[in-house]
Amino acid sequence: MKIESLGKPPGPAHVNEAHARPGSAVPKANTGESVQLSPLASTLQKAEAALAETPEVDGKRIEEIKQAIRDGRFQIDANRIADGLLAEVRQMLDNQADRI
Repeated sequence: MKIESLGKPPGPAHVNEAHARPGSAVPKANTGESVQLSPLASTLQKAEAALAETPEVDGKRIEEIKQAIRDGRFQIDANRIADGLLAEVRQMLDNQADRI
């Protein structure tokens, strides 16, 4: 077998669009195949949709707390706050240890 070099780079090869542009959508041929989700997956999709519609801030609860502060009924439990913070830190440390 003889290999020749003419000093020119080879011409462009056929490039698959998916490789040319990562993340771009490539149309797929209809193969007639179907996908069915499990009942758990369907439930999770419904839960995600419900969470997406739920506001991050509960305005009613905020007003209740504001009123309790005005009335002098709002009490801060420092031990409960500290326990919550420690639990969060422990969880973060556990998550980091799992990644290593």
